[in-house]
Amino acid sequence: MKIYISVDMEGISGVATNMQLKKNDEYHRFRKLMTQDVNAAIEGAFQGGATEVVVADGHGNMSNILIEDLDPRARLISGNNRVMCQMEGIDDSFDGVFFVGYHGREGGSERSVISHTLAGVAVNEMRINGKVVGESELNAGVAGFYKVPVLLVTGDDIVTSEVKDTLPNVETAIVKRGIDRFAAELLSPDNAHELIRKKAKNAVKNASQIKPYVVQGPVIFEIEFKGSNQALMTTTIPSVELINPKTIRFTCDDYVTAYKMMWGLVIIGMSATNGVLGHANA
Repeated sequence: MKIYISVDMEGISGVATNMQLKKNDEYHRFRKLMTQDVNAAIEGAFQGGATEVVVADGHGNMSNILIEDLDPRARLISGNNRVMCQMEGIDDSFDGVFFVGYHGREGGSERSVISHTLAGVAVNEMRINGKVVGESELNAGVAGFYKVPVLLVTGDDIVTSEVKDTLPNVETAIVKRGIDRFAAELLSPDNAHELIRKKAKNAVKNASQIKPYVVQGPVIFEIEFKGSNQALMTTTIPSVELINPKTIRFTCDDYVTAYKMMWGLVIIGMSATNGVLGHANA
């Protein structure tokens, strides 16, 4: 039983404000809590019958988890130049996926803690075949391409509610309840970790009952950017269509190709926020 764990930070136990992830001394506190949440998920996975665990750090520069404190039974994917973003390393050898520390989508509930979709500076909304999605659904589609089911999602009450539309039978661990985008009612870390362990154990034990989330091709992505400058620059890729000043559309035959395309276009959009050559002087 081989488990893949994709980890974000906004949904980690204890996190309530964006500054906790940016201010230097606060960030280092929450790196530790992030690592502890992951360790709880790893421990629960092994208690449930897992024999192998791979963890992918998926927040910001994707090198937040403290390797020296990580459960030694797991291997860690760290670093930020990744073709598959938060799902780097996933393939059909895995039996299940966990999303730990995930958050709600941009434009979802007003109570969703630190909500955004992949790139807060650039993306206003994403749609796959007409359906509005957040990071959980985006990444579940990658797992589904390889016929791997998503077994567990941890985060606030909003993201765990959002995913039920796409992943109705997924285990969820609610470690906080959203009050505002920058406020939450938090479980203590000890209680949050116990909950994550319990849910992870149940998720692995019941893995055979969960079906993968498979998006059949052709796959149509629409990305609404926050600025027309971001959208327009993505049309340097010939297959990208500008359907209004801030929104683009493209179609790919299969989901993983579409995901890679989406990630590449988001990178272009982010780089265009202040002008792609804004810092160049030669």
